[in-house]
Amino acid sequence: MKPMRPAVLVIIAIIAAAIGWLATAATNRFSMPTPVLPVSALVTMGVIAVLTLIMGIRVLRWRNGKKKNLLNPILAARTLILAQACAYAGTLLLGWHAGISFDLLRIGTLRSGEGILWNAVLMGGGGVVMVVVGLVVERFCRIPPEDLEGGTPGPETRRGETKGEGEYAYRGD
Repeated sequence: MKPMRPAVLVIIAIIAAAIGWLATAATNRFSMPTPVLPVSALVTMGVIAVLTLIMGIRVLRWRNGKKKNLLNPILAARTLILAQACAYAGTLLLGWHAGISFDLLRIGTLRSGEGILWNAVLMGGGGVVMVVVGLVVERFCRIPPEDLEGGTPGPETRRGETKGEGEYAYRGD
């Protein structure tokens, strides 16, 4: 798997913010409720972030040599996928609620939507937490470069061996 690029996450957040702003403008125009998640969704976001962090710490402990038994490669791959999914979901939530917040700040003097504004800000903060946890756990899943006595690895490196920094903790064939 390729590592996530922060530029892609920023582009996704900007697109989601634009869509969130347009959705809020459309719902306000037709006197519908603002499309913001309820505060109870923060519990779900927190559970996802904590679970991702716990799985990432397991991989980090194995990587740093604090565990004697072998790491299940499927667990490492699932942890990496969960970390990336957490970061992408957090990016979408952050962008969507940033667009809603922008629209509510723009028309804040015209209506009393302070409760909805704080709700959108809280959800955006939860999205930031998910992005940070996802990026940190993805970093946990990287294998550090190994010291090679002969210098750089040559063509005699076997399949499944690390070739340097930037590879993930999955070493299976």
